[in-house]
Amino acid sequence: MAVLVSEVVFVGTFPIPYPMKKFAALTVALAAAGSVAHAQDAGGFRIGVKAGATYSNISGDNVGQITGPNYSTDLADYKLGYNAGVSLTIPLSSDGFFSFSPELLYNRKGYEIQTEQNSGFAAGSNISKIEVEQKRVLHYVDVPLLAKINAGGLFFELGPQVSYLFGSKNKQQTTTKYTNGQKDKVDANSGFQDYTGISRDEAYKSDLSQFDISGVAGLGYMTDGGLSLGLRYARGFNSLIDTKDQDNEPKAFNNAFTLQVGYLIPTK
Repeated sequence: MAVLVSEVVFVGTFPIPYPMKKFAALTVALAAAGSVAHAQDAGGFRIGVKAGATYSNISGDNVGQITGPNYSTDLADYKLGYNAGVSLTIPLSSDGFFSFSPELLYNRKGYEIQTEQNSGFAAGSNISKIEVEQKRVLHYVDVPLLAKINAGGLFFELGPQVSYLFGSKNKQQTTTKYTNGQKDKVDANSGFQDYTGISRDEAYKSDLSQFDISGVAGLGYMTDGGLSLGLRYARGFNSLIDTKDQDNEPKAFNNAFTLQVGYLIPTK
C-alpha cells in the first residue's frame, strides 16, 4: 500500500503515521517507567479481565469505496458489537495516582447499512415493505497502551492502540412485511464488490488494511475492590482501505466507542 505522509516512524515491521509519533514515544517511556515501578512496588501490580459492548462505524471522505451507497456515519447508525480481554495495571507513582495500563482485547467492530423499499411491489403480493440490513463484521485484536490517572476512584486514560484485523464477514438480513401484519426474515451471508469493482466472497478481507493505529481516550470509575466501569473512544489513524499500489490513499477510518465492565485482581 502506498501511503503519503510527511514523516513515518517504524514500530516492528509496519510504519506509523506522523500523528502517532508522540503516542509511540509516550508508550516506550511509560513501559520503561512501569517496569521500574513494578520492581519497586510489586504489590501495586494488578491483572484483570474486561468485557463489554462496542459501538462502531467507519468514516472518511472515501468511505463509500468500502460500504457502497446509502451508508450513514450518524451516531445513531453505528453497529453494535462486543469486546473482551485481559488488562494490566502497573503503578508509576507510590500513591497509585499515575499508572500504565496495557491490554489485550478481542473487539468485534464494523459497520451496517439499512435500506427500505416501500413501493413497486407486484399486484396481489400483499407486501407492504421490504427492509434490508447489511453488516460487515470486522474481527480485531486490539492492544491499547494507555497512561492512566486515578483520582479517588475516578480514572482518565489516554494513549495509542495497535490493532490487527484477523477476520471479516459480510452478513445480510432481509425482512419482508405484509399488509396482514405477518413478516418473513431471511438471513444470508453475501458476497460484495471491493473498491476495484471485483466480486469477493463474504469472508474476503484483503481489500482492508491488516493493521490499524488508533488514538484512545476514556474515563470511568473503579472501586477499591477492583470492579470498574469505563467508557472510551478510539479513532483510527491508518486508512482502512488497502489501496495496494495506488499513489493517493483514500480516506476511511475506524471509529469505536466501548463500554466495559472490568475486574482487577490484587496480587498480594
